[in-house]
Amino acid sequence: MDLAKEEKVILENLYEELSKVVIGRQKEIKLLFTSLVSKGHVLLEDLPGMGKTTLVKAFSKVLDCSFARIQCTPDLLPSDVIGMSIFSPKTSDFSFRKGPIFTNILLVDEINRALPRTQSSLLEGMEEGQVSVEGQASVLERPFMVLATQNPIEMEGTFPLPEAQMDRFLMKIRMGYPTVEEEELMLKKVGDELPYDQLKSLFSPSAIVYLQSKAEQVFVHDSISSYIVALATETRRHPMLTVGVSPRATKALYKAVKSWALINQRDYVLPDDIKELVAPVWNHRVVLTPEASLSGIQSKEILADILTKVPIPEEVLEKSK
Repeated sequence: MDLAKEEKVILENLYEELSKVVIGRQKEIKLLFTSLVSKGHVLLEDLPGMGKTTLVKAFSKVLDCSFARIQCTPDLLPSDVIGMSIFSPKTSDFSFRKGPIFTNILLVDEINRALPRTQSSLLEGMEEGQVSVEGQASVLERPFMVLATQNPIEMEGTFPLPEAQMDRFLMKIRMGYPTVEEEELMLKKVGDELPYDQLKSLFSPSAIVYLQSKAEQVFVHDSISSYIVALATETRRHPMLTVGVSPRATKALYKAVKSWALINQRDYVLPDDIKELVAPVWNHRVVLTPEASLSGIQSKEILADILTKVPIPEEVLEKSK
């Protein structure tokens, strides 16, 4: 299965177009696009000023999809996200006024500054593509993607996301500091004002839905599936983890590697695809032991250790040669 010529050109131009606003961050951009094609959601976590919101806004602009933003604060209510029923004196009836969740790309900025009940108002929409208000279900637009940013939980005025909420995010990405060269280029190129208006739209909602359907057709060998399950099983018995990944996490990795393969213009999944995506897909789904946390060990280091311990099935090695 090859992407159509037009789609290939669009994918090749993605980095170039976003570079008008976002300097570097090619790995993060590729992970965002993989999540979109996987029908998943992304949590971007890092210190303030690292470019999280800039990346999301530029990414949504290039997609040519409807976009909405929620700035989270402790007084934000679930109705501010989903919407509410408004009484009209003229008609003596209630009408539903849609909230910002009714969009293609939803930026939830500083999600961990909202109270847990407001954070949880996103759960149904993220998992099922619909929201329920007063017993009535309303279907969200397609595609639908939540791109949330959060500050480290140690910062003042933050509320840790519930585990159920964390599990709804396909990936958790940490931005990190740019390189010296990237930061110098940022000052020269976009130091005064971010030129969002210069970004051209490369995708339409229908094109994204098309890519999502194509990703579902990517072939996954039975041995690859067994390899994913073996990695998941190892997380559940690793001595430095109190909680391993759930079956939902296994399925999430399975979906993500298919999209990753498609973006790399393949119709089959390789073991290297799994190695690339294990950390961003699983690093927020495992819970470290208190001893590991006190030692400063990070979940990605444990996942890297698991990758070295679980052998790739011989059949997969033969197929990838």
